[in-house]
Amino acid sequence: MENFNYYNPTNLHFGLGVCSKIGKSAKKLGSRALLVYGKGSIKENGLYQKVVDQLIAENIYFCEYAGIKPNPIIEDVNKAVILAQQEKIDLIIAIGGGSVIDSAKIISLAMHIDGEPWDMVVGNIKPKKATPLIAVLTLAATGSEMNPFAVVQNPITKQKIGFGHPLAYPTESFLDPANTLSVSLSQTRNGIVDTIAHSLEAWFGGGEATLSDKFVISIIKETMDVAMPLLNDLKNIELRSRLMFASTFALNGITFLGRKNGDWGVHDVGHILSVLYDLPHGQTLSIAYPAWMKAMRPKVEDRVGKLGKDLFGINSYNETISHLETFFSKIKTPMSLQEVGIEIEKVTEIADLMQKNKISGNNILFESTDYLEVTKKMFEKTKY
Repeated sequence: MENFNYYNPTNLHFGLGVCSKIGKSAKKLGSRALLVYGKGSIKENGLYQKVVDQLIAENIYFCEYAGIKPNPIIEDVNKAVILAQQEKIDLIIAIGGGSVIDSAKIISLAMHIDGEPWDMVVGNIKPKKATPLIAVLTLAATGSEMNPFAVVQNPITKQKIGFGHPLAYPTESFLDPANTLSVSLSQTRNGIVDTIAHSLEAWFGGGEATLSDKFVISIIKETMDVAMPLLNDLKNIELRSRLMFASTFALNGITFLGRKNGDWGVHDVGHILSVLYDLPHGQTLSIAYPAWMKAMRPKVEDRVGKLGKDLFGINSYNETISHLETFFSKIKTPMSLQEVGIEIEKVTEIADLMQKNKISGNNILFESTDYLEVTKKMFEKTKY
């Protein structure tokens, strides 16, 4: 097991009714807030007004940046940074899922740099300060509400990059499962896949950490146990609570303790699919994970076998992948690119961009031939 230092400064508020405390928390952090959110669903479900009423009651000035996309783009970050600087913002409140919170993290740091936000994302500028960030979660999926990481894409350079910095942790995060009751069937499926995929990125990381392995297996089992009952009963608040708990802890750092790293190669493959075809993140992962396991067999066979033993009670590489695909089939999430309307003629386009962007895991490294092999496997139809 590797030496480690575990640091997580986010103050997490979890449970029904916790969002009533947002105004009081905001008052302690600032007096001029930027609200960041997506395309307006928070206005339909009433959450927007609940937050605004509390800000007004606490005499907190606010302005808004709306329209963050499910696959967030750097252009929106750029515009929001300019707005925040013009309005002398000293607090950011992100209301939404991972794309909104990720964008808000980058905004909070980029407000204080001399240069373009994208230069910071790619590592050419080091942030030194962050504006306090309150995250109000509306989708159980990414875990962004309790970690220092963010993902954003640049359509011009055709890159989707993960960025992390200790200053990027949300200061406060509010997780009320009631705010996820209006999440659609397709988005719920994607959140389930994302939670499992985050856990698997830890599983395939470097080093031995038996307790962290147990954390991973427990989170995946909990997610799988919840999946079908929730998809058949989207308004079930207890099931929503369990998924929200699992998704947050899948990526708040505990599953990586004692490891050299997480792998993240499959997420990088998924990012290529999002950049090229604007596919939902969860769909890219249910397509990419089984394909990656098959294409990288010599490098992952032992670890896949142990996953099967601990998760499904089997001890077979092939059966483990089959069990995972069966689960994805049951929740009706795609497992091939053809299922989402991408034809086999795109093989070269995908493999070439993977190679151009130097896609690779931190632990399971890609070789030059792996780009094409993984891509081909993503086009294979699984029979269920």
